Amino acid sequence: VNGIEIYNMKIDSKVTSRFAHNVITSRAVNRGKVSKEVFFDVELPKTAFITNFTMTIDGVTYPGTIKEKEAAKKQYEKAVSRGQTAGLVKASGRKTEKFTVSVNIKAASKVTFELTYEELLKRRFGKYEMFIKVKPKQLVKDFEIEVNIFEPQGITELEAEGTFITNELQNIIKKTVSEKKGHISFKPTLDQQRVCANCSQSVLDGDLTVRYDVKRTTPDNLQIVNGYFVHFFAPTNLPKLPKNIIFVLDNSGSMSGKAMEQTKEALLKILDDIKEDDFFNFVLFNTDVSTWKETLIKATPENLDEARQFVRNIDARGVTNLHGGMMKGIDILNAAHEGSLVPKRSASVIIMLTDGHPNHGVSNIQTIERDVKNAIGGRYPLYNLAFGNGVDYGFLEKMALENKGLARRIYPDSDTALQLQGFYDEVSNPMLTDVELNYPENEILDLTTNSFKHFYDGSEIVVAGRFVDSNQNHLTVGVRGEGANDALSYTTQEDAEQMAQAFQEQEYIFGDYIERLWAYLTIEQLLEKRIAATGEEKENLTAEALDLSLKYKFVTPLTSMVVTKPEENDDDDVIADKPTEVLSMYLKNLLSKPGTCVVYAKLLFTVKLISIKPFFITKSCRQSSQTYRGHVSQPTWYTSVDGDPHFIISVPQKKDAICFNINENPGTVLNLINDPVTGITVNGELIGDKKANSDAKIQNSYFGKLGIANKHLDLKLTVTPEKITVQNGNEKTGFTWLDSVTLKQAGLTLIINRKKNLVLSMGSGASFVVVLHQVWKKHPLHRDFLGLYTVEEDKLSEQTHGLLGQFFHPIDFTIVEVHPGSDPKKPDATMIVKNNELIVTRGWQKDYRRDPKHGIDIPCWFVHDNGAGLIDGVHTDYIVPSLF
Repeated sequence: VNGIEIYNMKIDSKVTSRFAHNVITSRAVNRGKVSKEVFFDVELPKTAFITNFTMTIDGVTYPGTIKEKEAAKKQYEKAVSRGQTAGLVKASGRKTEKFTVSVNIKAASKVTFELTYEELLKRRFGKYEMFIKVKPKQLVKDFEIEVNIFEPQGITELEAEGTFITNELQNIIKKTVSEKKGHISFKPTLDQQRVCANCSQSVLDGDLTVRYDVKRTTPDNLQIVNGYFVHFFAPTNLPKLPKNIIFVLDNSGSMSGKAMEQTKEALLKILDDIKEDDFFNFVLFNTDVSTWKETLIKATPENLDEARQFVRNIDARGVTNLHGGMMKGIDILNAAHEGSLVPKRSASVIIMLTDGHPNHGVSNIQTIERDVKNAIGGRYPLYNLAFGNGVDYGFLEKMALENKGLARRIYPDSDTALQLQGFYDEVSNPMLTDVELNYPENEILDLTTNSFKHFYDGSEIVVAGRFVDSNQNHLTVGVRGEGANDALSYTTQEDAEQMAQAFQEQEYIFGDYIERLWAYLTIEQLLEKRIAATGEEKENLTAEALDLSLKYKFVTPLTSMVVTKPEENDDDDVIADKPTEVLSMYLKNLLSKPGTCVVYAKLLFTVKLISIKPFFITKSCRQSSQTYRGHVSQPTWYTSVDGDPHFIISVPQKKDAICFNINENPGTVLNLINDPVTGITVNGELIGDKKANSDAKIQNSYFGKLGIANKHLDLKLTVTPEKITVQNGNEKTGFTWLDSVTLKQAGLTLIINRKKNLVLSMGSGASFVVVLHQVWKKHPLHRDFLGLYTVEEDKLSEQTHGLLGQFFHPIDFTIVEVHPGSDPKKPDATMIVKNNELIVTRGWQKDYRRDPKHGIDIPCWFVHDNGAGLIDGVHTDYIVPSLF
């Protein structure tokens, strides 16, 4: 690709006792006649920590070093001041982060990239799962994935499957299992990698997932190596505990439409799985709080049928009284225990789902956290599900962790219902409560978490620690827990000599793996505790996690990896960060290198974390013998939709804009704004040209009719290019665009500027400007149409949604990897927004608010495919049956 050939790529995974050590090696050569930039671009699991990265160029190796984040940042900024490039790690998808770095190499030169990362594999639904992203982006002469697994307990059920695996490729996956060892290899030839016989595109684009489990003769497995131990606890064949579950559900207005339908679909499937011994109830919160029943109800067939009907009738309206909903759910659960309405031996759980911020009743998040924690009192876990991108995830995560639970993101997508049901399945089968794994205090130091509120079927509890005496070779453990029939209590012990003998049988141990497993688990738990901590406690947790990250060379949110690499005659520094922030210096490099021609006229740059103020480039070349600085320009624009139809989303904190088009058939009505709090809705109906253009792939469409309403005031305004109709209750008043009118009545203010635009406000909500576009009446194709611009959208509530309305809330994005596009005046780039990675194009759209005839060019990043990945859901979710 572009003269760069990746001739060798290997993904080598070694798993020992659930701890995975992964090395990705990529070798490339510059087949061109001039120097080229080579990219190393891989995705790795979010749960993994990078431990090393090296580049080898023409036999010289450039290693990475782990540094405290602030120290690394200073080194990075020093490199930035010299105009040098940088690498980055960024969020890439639901499960992955992307690591990207590039280096310039000479013609015929070779480069080898090697990235190492480690993770502890989690057990879910009875199997350990390892996720490998496979995406070489070109055919690779020598491509191989090799996975070696060693488990002292013995291996069962080893399997591998890939989203890209065809019937032919399925036969290439080689799998062997022999007692304690498992091996998987995947080595397709060049021809087997092709999409078709003569194609140059690679079929290797997707996920390879390896799953396995271990043999269990006892619930425990203890391993002792070189002064450290790990204890795996996963009892089987225990009777399941009855559960008491409260679903606390947000049904405010922002959950309307597809979000609510998918939630109801998931709840109906969950009701099918609830056991007859279980107790349950639903609490709904919007402006008000309501319940299905006043108490927890036993899951009899009759009650489940009634619950299904209740779920089907849930609708969305109002604002978000999260505090009220949570407190009601906790009160019901507490009352059930205090009144002995539920079995003494049972497991209680609260699952809360929300898509927004608390904005009614008690809305201070510190107060909500305190009240919830005090009310639960450590008696049962709270699981918070964060739906979509409009939530304060940090708040939900902290509140869950303070109450022995966890938070999970639910992504708005076609599989949202499956995500919800999948989470429920993980916690639907409790087998033990109040589990404690106790170790001799005088023998153990630095123990990881050893008490757990619940143990769920198919999962595993892992505890690790360090011995006071590094030569100690035995350990006795006391295990306690409450089961369905009686208490679980016993002791178990392990001798290191037997373990050492087991490890001598296998050849792919990687260093002191149990020590590294302990460090990984300790850092992970310290970072988790840090989320809910404050003050001195938070400082101490941070310092401890930082020390371990540096000692064991893990890239965590507290550390960065710095790689010094060659760039002509200068040193060049690369930083790899865990993506709590994104570092990108492609643009700085582009502007700073002598001899670089900048052909992107009027290109607005916004670079996160780098002190470059936005500016327009109005000179096309920066010569090595001179310095040029672009003049600062601060454009003002509004969130709007106009033209064919072009949506412009203002992002004031970035001093930038995002734009997208919607391609739909004439007659389609789209919901633009919907605010259940103020009662304001705006819908638009599309019109087409007078006749279809046979040469165009996509036919032009425009807004030919707008419907603006405030249901609280019983006001409706219908706007077409011919007339404006105001309806107040049953009374109608009509105007034409030839009128110059100022109308004030019953909360409505309407100003018509003859043949130009109208300005409208309803009640205390936002104001709107509707622009009239008139064309020559005898034009063979085009018709008159309308544009809509919002003013003071901050007066609408946080529940506002719609194709435009969803962007009245703050939205953040990052632009990386800017590069020339198909049009030399419009560069392409990668936009990271809402956990999605989108290919975008720099361009311009017209703002006609002040100049309806000529308009003003607004620079923006254009999102393709009807705004896919930027808008919530897909554009067809916003199609409504009529204007009102």
